[in-house]
Amino acid sequence: MDAAGEPLPSGHWLERPEAGGWFAIWLIRFVALHFGRAFARVFLYPITLYFFFRRGPERRASWDYFRRLSGRPGNAWQVMHLIHAYAATILDRVFLLARGIDGFEVNMRGVEELHRRVAQGRGVLLLGAHVGSFEVLRVLATRAPQYQLKLVMDKSKTPALTALLEALAPELSGSVIDTARGGTDIVLALSEAARTGAMITLLGDRGRPHELMREVPFLGADAAFPAAPWQIAALLKLPVVLCLGMYRGGNRYDLVFEPLAEQVDLPRTERGPALDAYISRYAARLEQHLRAAPYNWFNFYDFWQPQTLVDAPPRLDAQLHHARVA
Repeated sequence: MDAAGEPLPSGHWLERPEAGGWFAIWLIRFVALHFGRAFARVFLYPITLYFFFRRGPERRASWDYFRRLSGRPGNAWQVMHLIHAYAATILDRVFLLARGIDGFEVNMRGVEELHRRVAQGRGVLLLGAHVGSFEVLRVLATRAPQYQLKLVMDKSKTPALTALLEALAPELSGSVIDTARGGTDIVLALSEAARTGAMITLLGDRGRPHELMREVPFLGADAAFPAAPWQIAALLKLPVVLCLGMYRGGNRYDLVFEPLAEQVDLPRTERGPALDAYISRYAARLEQHLRAAPYNWFNFYDFWQPQTLVDAPPRLDAQLHHARVA
């Protein structure tokens, strides 16, 4: 239940439908590219009101997020501000992919440490979240072609938006490792990317049904985070760097890189506590950034809902090990 006594959205985040639809998303593209960003941003206000009143589960989950963030009940203004920020980052994707970062102010922090790790030639796992915009990183990567970027994502979850982004920047589609392809294909692609020294990007805040999850403190209560990113880093021997593209309003973004682990060690006898330690560090840094920029949280479902936690070592371990020795 949220602070107003309404039930929060139940079920898994994968059950929530894609926001908008083919027509709405492609209409935004047409308006944006033909009339400019300033004109297109005018439409963000009616879009915000539409989703505020029509998507009750997302609205209630956002209310709950602000309650956890501040300890006080959230309000309609905060929720609409959050929806508007999310819509703004979606709109900015059109311009970032079609025209690059020209017209945007992108402040980078920690990029020297990232370059140092990439220069070692062993690859890096960039761990992000459904926070701000990851598109800023993808566009900046195109300006440094010596650095390979591989984005691990589920293209089937948002087919309309994915089709739009690939139409705008077809050269980036080759940088995607699609998790909908199946376990073996994903594992082989990850192993190959690591061998070639690529920057592998994952979002570490959402898990899938039957995936190994661990509960750690986050915004005042335990929340479940997936273990897969840390298993991948351990088995491929990759350093882990937090990567967040924080939206600051208008045309401003902060692209933040922070080292989380030089090496991930998951001993068999203490796997659970070791995972908890790594995930807790990630969750703590995520919380710190959200407290500084609260309108960047784009998980519009009950993030703290009870999870069925799996403690047995998943098949991912064996699959990755086989790919490494193959």
